[in-house]
Amino acid sequence: METLMKIMLVIHVITGFTGFFVAPVALAVKKGGNAHRQWGKVFFWSMTGAAGSALVMAPYKQNWFLTLVAVFSFYMAFSGYRAVYRKKVRSRSEIPLIDWVISGLNALFAVGLLILGITLLPDAFGYISIVFGLIGLSYTRQDLHFFQRPVENKKQWLVNHITGMMGGYIAAVSAFSAVNLGFSWMPTVLQWLWPTMIGVPVIFYFTSQYRRHRKSGRSDHEHYEIRNS
Repeated sequence: METLMKIMLVIHVITGFTGFFVAPVALAVKKGGNAHRQWGKVFFWSMTGAAGSALVMAPYKQNWFLTLVAVFSFYMAFSGYRAVYRKKVRSRSEIPLIDWVISGLNALFAVGLLILGITLLPDAFGYISIVFGLIGLSYTRQDLHFFQRPVENKKQWLVNHITGMMGGYIAAVSAFSAVNLGFSWMPTVLQWLWPTMIGVPVIFYFTSQYRRHRKSGRSDHEHYEIRNS
């Protein structure tokens, strides 16, 4: 078992570092282009590797906080990644089963984060768990709303893609900050939540810009060009 844990740790470190440094590249290149898609895939699979290895290690060490956070961070990247594949969906029946299953599981784990947070209060990780749990439920609600009425929300895929992928990166930065950046002078809550405090307004800005351009009649691809110019 110790050998397995060492292997998982190596995988976790490599994939975590990869995701941390690759995401800005995907954001910097032309949106909708081949480079953006390829770097986005590298980021998604890096997040999958980091979350999967954490899911193996955390229960072994009886660290339920990290177990739940691993699912939380993976789901945001999964949600953003899968949104691209759902952009042509026009009915509820066309939503792949895997999307329903993963969304349902994330809702359960998000509730788990809330319950864990309440039991840990007033410890810092109680507040952190509650914040992550609420965000996780918010992302799930956004996806399930689209699943129910994809025709009425057929332009929503880009908003879901932006919020999911950027949310996944915020989760990666949060873990990287708390573990590797040496911000020990910060209160524990801030060590974990400063990326969220900065990143959520950034997500809101990008999605509000998209909605504004959508109302003006521009297409999704035209909006991508505008944001990249």
